[in-house]
Formats: sequence, C-alpha cells, structure tokens
Amino acid sequence: MSELKIMLEGLDCAHCASKIEAQVNKLENINEASLNFINKSLTIEHSGDDNIIFEAVEKIVHKLEPHVKVFTNKEEEHNHIHDEDHSHSHSDCNCGGNHGHGKHDSHDNKISSHDNASSDGHGHSHDLNGDTKKTLIRLFVAAILFIPAVIFESSKTLSMILSIASYIIIGYDIILRAVKNILNGQVFDENFLMAVASIGAIIIGEYPEAAGVMLFYQTGEYFQSIAVNKSRKQIKSLLNIKPEFANLKTDSGITKVKPEAIKINDIIVVKPGEKVPLDGVIIEGSSTIDTSALTGESMPVDKVIGNDVLSGSINLTGVLTVKVTKIFKESTVSKILYLVEKASNKKSETENFITKFAKYYTPAVVALAAIIAIVPPLIFNDPFYDWLYRGLIFLVVSCPCALVLSIPLTYFSGLGAASKYGILIKGGNYLEALSKSEIAVFDKTGTLTEGKFEVAEIKAFGGISESDLLRIAAHGEYYSNHPIATSIKEKFANQINEEFIKDYEEIAGFGIKAKVDGKIVLLGNEKLMNQENISFEKATDKPGTVLYVSIDGKFAGFIVISDKIKKDVNNLVAKLKSAGIKKVIMLTGDNRVTANFVKEKLGLDEVYSELLPTDKVDKVEELFKSKHEKGKLLFVGDGINDAPVLMRADVGFAMGGIGSDAAIESADVVIMNDEPTKVYESIEIAKKTKSIVWQNIIFSLGVKLLVMILTVYGNVTMPLAVFADVGVAIVAILNASRILRIKVK
Repeated sequence: MSELKIMLEGLDCAHCASKIEAQVNKLENINEASLNFINKSLTIEHSGDDNIIFEAVEKIVHKLEPHVKVFTNKEEEHNHIHDEDHSHSHSDCNCGGNHGHGKHDSHDNKISSHDNASSDGHGHSHDLNGDTKKTLIRLFVAAILFIPAVIFESSKTLSMILSIASYIIIGYDIILRAVKNILNGQVFDENFLMAVASIGAIIIGEYPEAAGVMLFYQTGEYFQSIAVNKSRKQIKSLLNIKPEFANLKTDSGITKVKPEAIKINDIIVVKPGEKVPLDGVIIEGSSTIDTSALTGESMPVDKVIGNDVLSGSINLTGVLTVKVTKIFKESTVSKILYLVEKASNKKSETENFITKFAKYYTPAVVALAAIIAIVPPLIFNDPFYDWLYRGLIFLVVSCPCALVLSIPLTYFSGLGAASKYGILIKGGNYLEALSKSEIAVFDKTGTLTEGKFEVAEIKAFGGISESDLLRIAAHGEYYSNHPIATSIKEKFANQINEEFIKDYEEIAGFGIKAKVDGKIVLLGNEKLMNQENISFEKATDKPGTVLYVSIDGKFAGFIVISDKIKKDVNNLVAKLKSAGIKKVIMLTGDNRVTANFVKEKLGLDEVYSELLPTDKVDKVEELFKSKHEKGKLLFVGDGINDAPVLMRADVGFAMGGIGSDAAIESADVVIMNDEPTKVYESIEIAKKTKSIVWQNIIFSLGVKLLVMILTVYGNVTMPLAVFADVGVAIVAILNASRILRIKVK
C-alpha cells in the first residue's frame, strides 16, 4: 500500500470538495482517499500506479471544478503544510463567481513545485490578487446598476434594463457553470440553485429580485472567502515552524543552504533570531532557546555546550555552533508537521455525517421547493405566481455550504489550537473522542513521575558504613543499564574501579551477582535473598524500589531508590474531574507500596501495581467494561514501553514522545513536553471544539428552517433567503475560528 498526496490549488468550495472525495474513493485500487479542504490537499492510500491514480483524480477534479490546478509535489511531501496566502474570491469555485480558467491538461504541469499563481491551462501565470480585483470591480459595477433599478422600480422598463444589466455582469458565470455542471451530471449545487431561482424571478417579472439574488450572493461569497482565508492564515501561523534555511559551516566559510541538504555530523551555525533548522548538539556557544512553538512552554530555556537543540525552536541570544544529529526528514520539526498534516486527513464522525447529510439534504429541499411551487396552486386555486416565488426562495435557502464548510474548519482550528499548547492530536476523530472522555488511565514512571531515579534512603547492617554499602552496590551495578543501577552509579561516577569487578552475572527477575574486590556480592529483590537463603530485614512501607545487598553470604543492608512525582500533577485529578473524567486510574509495574504512595499523594481513584506490559492490556480491557457505551477511555504513557496499551485505548497519549518513533506510530495524541496537565488541556480544547461545532449546526439549520417556515407563509424575500445561505455561512466560519483564540486555565 502506498500513499499519494495531491494538491488542489484554487479549490474553494467545501461542497464540491466532498463530491471529489466521494468519487475518488470509488476508483479502483483506492483503499482510502481523504480530502482536506482547509489545506486543499487530497491524500490517497492505494495499491495501484501513482501516475494512473493521478490521471484518474485529475479527470474527476476537472469534471467538477474545471479551474482547479491539480499537482503533486514530491519534494515537499510530508515536510510542510500547504496553504495559500492569497485572499481570492470563493467565486473561483463552482459555488459561484468568476474564474476564467480553462482546463489544466498539460502533463508537464502536473508534477510541479507550488507557487503563488494558478494556471489558466495554457502555461500562463494568473495572479490570484487580480481575480480579487476583478470580482470587486464586478460587484461595484453591478451594485451601481442595481441601486437605481430598485429606486426607479416604478418605471418598469428602466428598472428591467438596469436589473438585467446588473444581473448579466455579476451572474453570467454562474449560469454558464450551472449549464456545464448539468451536462456533467452535477445538478444540485449552488450554481444550479441560484440560476434556477434568479431565472425564475425574471420569468415572473421580478427583475430587481433576480439581480439582487446574484449580487447579494456574490457579495456574501466574497466575504465568505475572506473569512475562510483568514482562518487558514491563523492556523498556518500557529504551525509556522519550518526553517527556511541553514547556515552550513565549511572550510571556505558559512554557506546558506536548504535544511534538506544538510547531512548528519555536518556543522551548522545558528544566529540570534534564527530558527534552529535541524536537531543537533551544541559544540560551541551558549544561548537562550524559545521552544514555545514546539512544546507550548512559554519560558525560554538556557542551552550550553553538550545540550541538545530541536529544530523549529528559536535562538534568542547567543551564536550557536551545532553538530547535526538527524537529517531534516527525521528531525523534530518534520515529524511535527507530518503529524499535523496527517491529523487533518482523519475526520470526525460529525464531519462524515455532515458530508452524507448534505448529499441528501439539497435534493430533498429542491423536491420540496417544487412541491411548494406546484401543489398549493392546484389544491387551493391560489395564484401560481405567489407559490412559484416561494418555491424559488426555497432553492436559495437549501444550500448546506454553511455546515459543509464550517464543521471541518472548526475541527481543524481545534487541532491548531491544541498544537499551540504543544499537543499534537492525530485527527478530528480523536479530538471528538476526547470530548467524550470518561476514564483516564495513567502509567506511572515517566508519566506521573519524572522517571529519574535517585537514592532516597540507605540502611547498613553488620558494621559496614552506608557509604561503603553504596560504593559496593555501585560496583556491583556497573555493567547494568537499568535506571535503578544508573541512579546508584551516579553517586560514584568517577570512583568506580572496573578492575575490582569480576564474574558479573545478571539473574533475570531477581538481580545481580558479582565478585567485587574479592567478595561475592548479591544485589536484588526479596526473591534473590530468599533464593540464596540469606536472612535479611525487610524494608516495609518504603515508597520506592528496595535493593537488598549481601556480602559473602551475609545481609549487609538495603538501598531505597525512588522516583520523584512531577511538580505539575498535584492538581491533575481535580482538573480532570472538572473536565468530566469520572475515574483517574494508574497502572504500573512498580510494587504495591510505591503505587499506593503515589495514589494517596495524588488522590487517584484506583491503582493497579506489579503489572507486566501484557497485564496492562488485560486491565484496560476490564476497564472498558466499566464505562458507558459512548464514553471513551484514554491512556497516558511514555510511548515506548506502553505501545500495546496506547493502541488499545480509545485515545492514547504519548508523553514527551516526539523523539520516539514508537510514540508517533502508537499514540493518537503526542504531548511535546512531559506535563500530564496537557491531558486536561486537550480535553478542554476538545470540549470547546465540540461546543462550537454544535453551535454552528444548530444555528445554521435553525436559521434555514425558520426561513423555510416563513417562506411558506409568504413573509420572506429573496435577499433574506440569500442571507440565510451565505450570511449564515460567514457567521459560522467566524464562529469556528474562535477556537484558535481560546485560553485553557
């Protein structure tokens, strides 16, 4: 299975985008096709040939949207989020307006780099800002003609001439596209609805109404496109972390090159104010680094020689010389952009429902409009004119663009808002699932605790001093890479003599046996002491891991190793409960005493200890049975050891996992730093996003339903019907963009 990403430059019709996605999914060898209207990108998982798939997609796009430029960009694939910086009219799409582009059928132009111009099909560059100016001129001229047409409506001939002139100037392209779409089998779109409604108004002699419908509609579409592009820019600004260049240090000096050209072990220079282009380690200089774009952490951090730096962060003060440790495609910034890009392809249940709803909603309303126009005059002998006018208004109201456009925009804005807090959610489906969170399950080590072990207590027996006990234990643990061994060795980092260590043996599940300075030393758990028949004093109720030590068959003492609880988790349970979480549970492989200590310290509801990775999966399966059918269970782990549980949970969180491939593969949400409170923030963002989604659904359908009811009673004019369409869409779009400005406390 391979993946193909296709860009659709000039696609500004959300309803048309859903049609393109539906038809591409019907193609042979397509596993899944997802069209991201916000990024104007189509991502296809398929088992066929890239070129054949591309050509089939291009035919579909040009059939539905002839002016859209279709291309793929291999060089930029997975490395950045594509978006246009131009505010051009929504009228470039089949929902109405002016485009003037022909079919783009040159194969040489299919695979090309993206620029800021669209093609007219003949290889000529077409300025998108020029389209905007043309649209404004048309709107202005049409309005100049329309206003006197209304003022002098009593003069039938003058009003008719001015109205038709205004109508042709502002609406000719809608009529043409409606005809083309009908010939292509695409009937129920806004072009058709506006064309039929306006032509119907002309037929019954309502010339100013016909011109007004087109003028108000095109004006609304223009402002709608401005609102959409503003939202796109806001989202893009949150993710503007890709470095444009790198200062490569060579024998001949410093050369400015693309980050993609840098290799591992190359030396780069990062000046104050510049973005760090690639991951690396500082070999010269010191500085303060702003990592807020990556982690959401507002406080800059100081970096010195030997410290790692991440691509996408900003160098604030000193000049840094950095040795590159990862190529650009494997760097932190590249992984982040890849995650966010993939996230926008996974749609929520609500988005999928709205797409299906729109498919049946518009034809149903068109049929109802026809019934309104024809049936009442036949039954009640009312004037045919009145009911035909009401039926035409129904056509104007029926377009579902407000929903089809604002719902995906809301979810994408929610994903963007989360990224601002250093939370990468892999899709709108997970964002929606988070809003239904009911049970939160946490791993302990590295999640609720720092994962950095340190010696908390030493108790020696048999006349040996505590320092000697620790020194012998450090030698005995010298060859072990276990975190507990590391914490002990750190106490004697420069004092361990490897020549003292002989016959090292690691006993799985028990501990270590070695000869240290001629003495047989055992270091391990209770089971090791019992197995070797050593009489020892148990260390009871110690919140940590207890390492028992014997020397030449005699118990010498124990060392307690503990893991610090993270500073920001003290109020975590209370915050999660305020966000709607009913149970906060911890699963750990640590001992019962340590687990209960953490439980009491944090106020957890339940804790399960001494679990193997497979036991954690089994426990999660049990917890699934205790939640409500629609409730969601989330699991928070370190993204490496907890991969099986992360995949089983409804929503899996990887803490500080951006450097871990396992986290990217297994988790649904990646938290850039290691703060558990980000889980609470993600739930709050999800709930606010869902709230705005339902606000838009209720508002859009409510206004349309109200206008439809009033239309039946003859209390609505066509201009009001136009507002119920494009006006509602603009309000919904502006409401959707609010999520980008939310603050989670």
